[in-house]
Amino acid sequence: MAGLMKELSYLNRYLIRYKRLLLWGLFFVIISNIFQIVPAQMVRRSIDLVTGNISLYRSFNGLPAQKDFFQVFTQGILMYAVLILIMALLRGLFLYFVRQTLIVMSRHIEYDLKNDVFQHYQTLPLSFYRRNNTGDLLNRISEDVSRVRMYLGPSIMYGLQLITLFLMLIPVMFMISVKLTLFALIPLPILSFSIYYVNNLIERRSEEIQQSQSRLSTFVQEAFSGIRVLKSFNREKESVDRFVVENNEYKRRSLRLTRIQSLFFPLMFGLIGLSTILTVYQGSVEVIEGTLTFGNIVEFVIYVNLLTWPVASLGWTSSLVQRAEASQKRINEFLQTRTDLISTQDLRHAIEGKIEFRNVSFTYSDTGIKAVKDLSFTLMPGDSLAVIGATGSGKSTVASLISRLYDKTSGQILIDDIPIEAYDISHLRSQIGYVPQDVFLFSDTIYNNIGFGLESPNEEKIRQAARDADVYQNIMDFPQGFATRIGERGITLSGGQKQRVSIARAVVREPRILMLDDALSAVDTKTENTILNSLQGVMKDRTTLIISHRVSSAKLANKIIVLDDGLMVEAGTHESLMGSDSLYRELYFRQMRAEEVED
Repeated sequence: MAGLMKELSYLNRYLIRYKRLLLWGLFFVIISNIFQIVPAQMVRRSIDLVTGNISLYRSFNGLPAQKDFFQVFTQGILMYAVLILIMALLRGLFLYFVRQTLIVMSRHIEYDLKNDVFQHYQTLPLSFYRRNNTGDLLNRISEDVSRVRMYLGPSIMYGLQLITLFLMLIPVMFMISVKLTLFALIPLPILSFSIYYVNNLIERRSEEIQQSQSRLSTFVQEAFSGIRVLKSFNREKESVDRFVVENNEYKRRSLRLTRIQSLFFPLMFGLIGLSTILTVYQGSVEVIEGTLTFGNIVEFVIYVNLLTWPVASLGWTSSLVQRAEASQKRINEFLQTRTDLISTQDLRHAIEGKIEFRNVSFTYSDTGIKAVKDLSFTLMPGDSLAVIGATGSGKSTVASLISRLYDKTSGQILIDDIPIEAYDISHLRSQIGYVPQDVFLFSDTIYNNIGFGLESPNEEKIRQAARDADVYQNIMDFPQGFATRIGERGITLSGGQKQRVSIARAVVREPRILMLDDALSAVDTKTENTILNSLQGVMKDRTTLIISHRVSSAKLANKIIVLDDGLMVEAGTHESLMGSDSLYRELYFRQMRAEEVED
């Protein structure tokens, strides 16, 4: 229990934040319980009124006084009935207030917790996302937070109802009859434990169903996404057969869950019935002995039924607390993860664009791959540098280090002669335009995708950026122009169009440093030349980094460095490298021959 509460203690800050709702909820729970207990006493009095006066009523048989006695008698019964009805309505009202405080509190905390988790996600470095898969990240902010909410809402609500009802009701029952109280309570612990056990079985099998459903959904999603491949390879029948297998597994697990769920209500009602039978039996014995009245038996039956659901919910809420603890533990693991990308001075000023690498090395901590080894170069403001190399040579890592998505393992990176660690990270990145190799576009309009990095979208800037990226005419050819909505991850655009929209998104910010990370790999040579010529104006007075495995992309750069397995093996201008027996020259002629063959 101590370990359980240790994980859930993180939520205390939210309970304190909404303590007003929690305290009001407790108050309304107590009031609603009063309106549960008092009607049982009214029923007892009304029954005792009937049983105590029935012989007297019969003694007036045939006399005029019998009618008057009956009228007084029925007025008393009617008064109790009205009072019971009023209290039932008041209880319903206060139960409404209970939910409007405690359940609303849990929804507020769920909202705050999701916001806090998502905001924390945004602060974590890229290495965190390399270590964790997307599905796990989504589960912690959705499924895990929802389970925590069940602890904060129903679990606390039913827990308060159980505690307050026991504290109020058990003393009343003991005052009437200790023996009858013990008989009435005997089955309730068994009921609570049984529901706890069955509920855990239900939960385990529900999780199995969720896993099966996840596999089924993943299979269907892949089948639909890869429908062209399926049809091209004539694999529709095999795909259907695999779906049938997965669907049968889902059905099998669902039926197992149904069999367990079918035990729940018979078990609960059976134990409730046993408690009622024991109450009636012992109550009858005490009525015969003259220590209790018939009204007391009915009163006790009502009390037993009042206790039944809170006791039954004890097993359910215990299971909820356990699940919430497991989920909160998973959430805490991420919330306790801290970024190692810290600004030392929080500098927030405009940069000129000078970039200097001094013996920089970098090793990916999750894989141990040394991507950059002892790299040194200097790029003056307004200059352009092409970083050329084969796949896996460390080109993209250079861009990641400049935008401080990672911190170098050794050496020093300076921006305007100031260590990069001194800059406020957000402010530094706001002055960098980055076109990643793996283009990602949002499921939104082209206009909003291009203007994504702007504080306030400017139509003229967005249109000019589209022209600079040579995608303006393509956009205007769409029926809705810039208002065209692109599909998930830009699926409705061709590869070249996606890359050019991504370039437009980078240049619209008018960055001091522009980095193109293999941004032209999906376009043909003609389009590449058109885009590069358009970018000449954009690159003017901006420090530009052109990262590519294609040497043709380096033609606009003032300087060129060639990387091989993380090492800088060559450096110079296009002319100087072409004039020597260099790897750059070999790559150049090899790619030119390949392009001639394609043409």
